[in-house]
Amino acid sequence: MYLYIFLVWIASLFGHRKARMLFDGQRSATDTLRLRLMHQPSRARRIWIHVASVGEFEQARPIIERLRSEQPEVQIVLTFFSPSGYNLRKDYDKADAVTYLPFATRRNARVFLDVVKPDMAIFVKYEFWPAYLRELANRGIKTYSISAIFRPQQVFFRWWGKPYRNILKKFTAIYVQDERSARLLRDNGINHVEVAGDTRFDRVHAIAQQAKDIPQIARFVEGGAKVIIAGSTWPPDEALLSRYVSEHRDVRLVLAPQEIHEGHLHQIFQQFEGRYVRLTQATVNNLDAVRVLVVDTMGMLSSVYRYGKVAYIGGGFGVGIHNTIEAAVFGMPVVFGPKYKHFREACALIDAGGARTVRNYAEFEAAMDNALDDYEAIGKKAKDYVESELGATDRIYSKLFK
Repeated sequence: MYLYIFLVWIASLFGHRKARMLFDGQRSATDTLRLRLMHQPSRARRIWIHVASVGEFEQARPIIERLRSEQPEVQIVLTFFSPSGYNLRKDYDKADAVTYLPFATRRNARVFLDVVKPDMAIFVKYEFWPAYLRELANRGIKTYSISAIFRPQQVFFRWWGKPYRNILKKFTAIYVQDERSARLLRDNGINHVEVAGDTRFDRVHAIAQQAKDIPQIARFVEGGAKVIIAGSTWPPDEALLSRYVSEHRDVRLVLAPQEIHEGHLHQIFQQFEGRYVRLTQATVNNLDAVRVLVVDTMGMLSSVYRYGKVAYIGGGFGVGIHNTIEAAVFGMPVVFGPKYKHFREACALIDAGGARTVRNYAEFEAAMDNALDDYEAIGKKAKDYVESELGATDRIYSKLFK
């Protein structure tokens, strides 16, 4: 940990923007919390919830909002590790305080807990900070892991991983996403585990019920066209999509790239040879003249999927695919690249017949043709899978707060 802190500091000195935000934010986190909590009622019950970044926050969010609704007197302290997560949600109004988690040293853990004085701590998915877990256990504070998932390749289950497995024993209970994770833990002597599911499904389902109308996209897809919604795409994904749209004149594409800075948008412009219009510049006249609409604003993708017949999820030709259930909840066939095996929901969607993975253009074309021709039947399988996973929020909330 001290080596990691040193490397972050060095990177920040050399102008690495994210490292600078991380170093400054974590160094000032405890003082920030003191200021925000000093005027809170001292006798109120206080829950500390820690997430890594945006994805884990979305898993915590159903629990937070249920807690805020049913027990408004409870104080909620929300911490992030990632600057991107913190900056996006630092003004989240359902928490009494939002800040970075100070770097996980023994001293920081003691000081942080002295300030927060939590009655309960909740860590989401992959967050296992030894210094904090030890100090929480030493103080007798009930500590939980929710929406957790484990794989045999993780450090806990290596032949030399006993010290790390012992850290997991500091949790009061671990609520995992699936039976495989529970079995893996129990086989390694960790028995305070229960299968509760993934709260992200509840969150995605709730978002889908509140999907916004987007008039420009509604106009673009008029007439029952074969519409592909491509979400969180990167250049390798866009190369496949560009060729497919060029060779299939009856298809329309709504493209929501992962990055919307001008450099990437220019790359897309070149990839599609100028045959698109940006959402922020869309008009009745120019929408009728193109078959590709590029979503150049953030935060809209969960509402965009409702307008398509088939979804393509980006990232599968890079480090890993992005959110698949955000599209599947709308009853859409889902297609993605080969880097998906570490994502439980993607594997399950394939097993359910609601998704297909591709490795090259030939497989991409075949998958898209099949999905567009039979989108209702395949999409129903995708939606049925998502609905079968609902209920984790109720199960976890009932265990922790009732």
